[in-house]
Amino acid sequence: MPLLFIGIDPKSEQGDSPTVWVDTDANELLIQGWTASPEEVERCYAEGGTAPGHDNGVPPHETVIRLPARMAPTIRNALNALDQPRPADR
Repeated sequence: MPLLFIGIDPKSEQGDSPTVWVDTDANELLIQGWTASPEEVERCYAEGGTAPGHDNGVPPHETVIRLPARMAPTIRNALNALDQPRPADR
């Protein structure tokens, strides 16, 4: 199944649109957001911490992005889409 477009930041201007998609085959979200600055990434680990057994810092194959809180409904919609039974699940 192709990727499912869920939505964009409702207040985004043209060309600057945090976006959410769902990959129902992989059962994953794809999220486009603003790239976090090195200072913001550092704050994530200095102030927010990390899971036990995990190193501080972002592995080379991952990235930290920022999304406005107003996108919470869009992310909920994406999660709900992943919860829907698909033909292969039935």
